[in-house]
Amino acid sequence: MARIVVMGAGMGAMAAAARLAVVGHRVTVFERTGTYGGAVRRFERAGFAFDTGPGLLHLPAVWRDFFVKTGKELLEECVELVQVDPASRHLFADGTAVTLPNASRAGVVSALDGALGGGAGERWGDFLVRARDAWDRSRRPLLEEPLPAETSRFARDPYPALKGGLLRRPARTLAEVGRRELRDARLAALLESHALAYGFDPATAPAAAAVLPYMEQTFGTWYVRGGMRALADAVHERCLARGVEFVLGTEVTEVRIEDGRAVGVELADGGTAEADHVVVGAPVPALYRDQILPWASQDEWPHHQSAVRTGRFTVCLALRGTRAADAAHRTVVHSPDRAGESAALAAGRLCERPTVVVLRPDDERLRPGDHEAVTVTATVPAGTGDRMPDLPWGEHAAGGDAEGVEAFADRMTAAAEAAVPGLRERLLWREVRTPADTLRETGTPRVPGPALAGAGGALLPAANVSPVPGVYFAGGWSHPGGGLAHSGMSGALVAGLIVEGADFRGSQ
Repeated sequence: MARIVVMGAGMGAMAAAARLAVVGHRVTVFERTGTYGGAVRRFERAGFAFDTGPGLLHLPAVWRDFFVKTGKELLEECVELVQVDPASRHLFADGTAVTLPNASRAGVVSALDGALGGGAGERWGDFLVRARDAWDRSRRPLLEEPLPAETSRFARDPYPALKGGLLRRPARTLAEVGRRELRDARLAALLESHALAYGFDPATAPAAAAVLPYMEQTFGTWYVRGGMRALADAVHERCLARGVEFVLGTEVTEVRIEDGRAVGVELADGGTAEADHVVVGAPVPALYRDQILPWASQDEWPHHQSAVRTGRFTVCLALRGTRAADAAHRTVVHSPDRAGESAALAAGRLCERPTVVVLRPDDERLRPGDHEAVTVTATVPAGTGDRMPDLPWGEHAAGGDAEGVEAFADRMTAAAEAAVPGLRERLLWREVRTPADTLRETGTPRVPGPALAGAGGALLPAANVSPVPGVYFAGGWSHPGGGLAHSGMSGALVAGLIVEGADFRGSQ
């Protein structure tokens, strides 16, 4: 039985902790904040509750596998998992709208033809065939196997080129896929919104980001009753049931290394904890920045997703009155100026009119009486390197320009009214959360995206095995990247590497 210290209580870290405990290891999790879940948090006020991290779940099979492998109770016995149908409603800048069914390619094609005109569905369907090709080429090595030391094969984009004529040159970015292959501004906006949801700028994201809409439309969109925080609660409870010890409000300041191998950690209160293995669930960029791993600087680490410089801006809206019976759970209100939005992200500034995602769960656990809890999110610049840019939330969230924050929240709220008619008249109060809140809760203002091939390998996260024996990386900043499903996969990979060692070839 090995002694294992886990730094951080995020979803990937907890996934690793429970899997390691169930095979007999003694696992202790140290978390610098007062709670678990990482970015999977909840804001509560006056009987209203809001998810402030991810609000929907894709690839639920990852967490089904976690609960199967760590105990007798299945996922659906621990949380109430419901399929979101329709999966989403899209409101475009020209006033057209389309409602897309969940996990039905034929239904999506039919809906697009009906809303956007004949041929739109066929072009989207043809695109999904190519996206499936990219998914099949990259799924196993990018999701289910440890990242190899030699990653040059991931530098090439797996998204296939169109055949024939001048279009034989492969598209280089997701935005280029939209322009060249979809040939409709609304279809392009639909495509790009999937990249934005994961924090990628479509103008720079590789064409391989096509796997994101493919993944959602193939495997479906799911919601956990009580909000996504209920999933974090269930994972935490599974850890406790397997004997994992949690020490909250305690920060790890350094990994102790002797004879070139990790032997434990030092704590902010001056204490130490011995360990045979250390699993690092903290954000990798912050880890190097704070010199918790002193043998390398962030710049010396080749895979830290340096291209991901976006964060999450969230407006929580408490509304008077009940949700309309025909309201969609998720509505994407597309920006009328996608080029301007992309330019603003690239320049590290806020745009005038962002694309917003409006979540309206029909969930009595999130609201008092006959009211409604609505969450509006947008992808915004978060920071460059170790410094926050000149954005309203300021460097390291020290104070900040409240007027600038509120002005951007006003623009987001105005956009959301297209999805929630009469919103302003129903508004009781709102709560605004910026990347400053993400920084305080997770140690970085950024939100990590999933691993993507292409882009010269710039979007590969840190490998699960560190350069120092005995240290492993798990969670969103580690292979295979961010998002609820990917973080769960990361925990499974780390557990496999520790239990099986060099013979581990990946999840089955």
